[in-house]
Amino acid sequence: MPQLLSILLFSFLQLAGIADEEVEMVFVGDAMQHRPQIIAASRPDGSMDYSKCFSLIADDIALADYAVANLEVPLAGKPYAGYPVFSGPDEFAKHLGDSGFDLLLTANNHSLDRGSRGVKRTVQVLRQMGIPSIGTYSSSAQRDSVMPYIANVKGKRIAILNYTYGTNGMPMRDGIVIDLIDRNAISADIAAARDMGAQVICVCMHWGTEYRRTPDSEQASLTDFLIDEGVDLIVGSHPHVVQPFEMRYSHKHGKEVAIIYSLGNFISNQNDIDSRGGALARVKIKFRGDSLCGIEMGYKLLFCQKPQKSHATDNYMLIPASMPDSVRADQRAAFTQFVARTRSLLKQHNSPEVEELP
Repeated sequence: MPQLLSILLFSFLQLAGIADEEVEMVFVGDAMQHRPQIIAASRPDGSMDYSKCFSLIADDIALADYAVANLEVPLAGKPYAGYPVFSGPDEFAKHLGDSGFDLLLTANNHSLDRGSRGVKRTVQVLRQMGIPSIGTYSSSAQRDSVMPYIANVKGKRIAILNYTYGTNGMPMRDGIVIDLIDRNAISADIAAARDMGAQVICVCMHWGTEYRRTPDSEQASLTDFLIDEGVDLIVGSHPHVVQPFEMRYSHKHGKEVAIIYSLGNFISNQNDIDSRGGALARVKIKFRGDSLCGIEMGYKLLFCQKPQKSHATDNYMLIPASMPDSVRADQRAAFTQFVARTRSLLKQHNSPEVEELP
């Protein structure tokens, strides 16, 4: 019966001249700033140069209708520092915004690396740059003014929510708020987003086990919970390695749900082969009139090429798997291993309709 109703509705909309519409979203993983990255971007005059980092994927970001990245470094000001207690340059976030990212996610286990001052400064700097962010807030009042976050993309209302499993044991102080994974809070945010007219609900989860290449039991349990709550898209980060993509049908809600367990690293200085890159996910959300009628997703693998130490102005650069000729000879073995291992994992575990993009 539901299938018959869908066919009748489709026929009616066709007769009424209501054409299908599509919104294309791009998601990337952990945008990090380890100390070697900060050094590589530093110039003698005191400026920071990130211009080469995303040059080969500029079109993928800029041409998307909406692009989202996980900013896994607080903007706490100088002195800058890398792992284990991060503080990244403001210029890094600015370059993400200038490159076409429309939203930065800030709820992650490093949100409190520089305490409440770091959280408040990160929120302030991003606001001054005009870059929307969700996940951390300077106060409960500021959270209430932002959440639930609903992006207007080509006239469609897409709710995006962001939560983290924790903050490396660091407590929230001075009134700041970080969105932690709490099922009651998540359920309330989803309900509020629906009340505000969200047509699509996307939940971005900082979850899982670091360097594990398949979802753990907590990810599986939370996925079931989110699907039961009626979300449409789940995007994961934190493991620093790519995990599988899944399309799952929700019998309760009568629709397909797109799940990305982990996008891996976007840009970082990590050394393990599986963490030398990540995936750029392209999600196509289809509407018939004002109603969601389907989701498709594909991905590109991105390798993070490290700079040549002998070149003072060389920097980290993201290279798509489809561009092996752009890889330097000294990085070719790592590129080949990362791409081969990640492709093998995804071929084994991905839903069959989720394919690598050219």
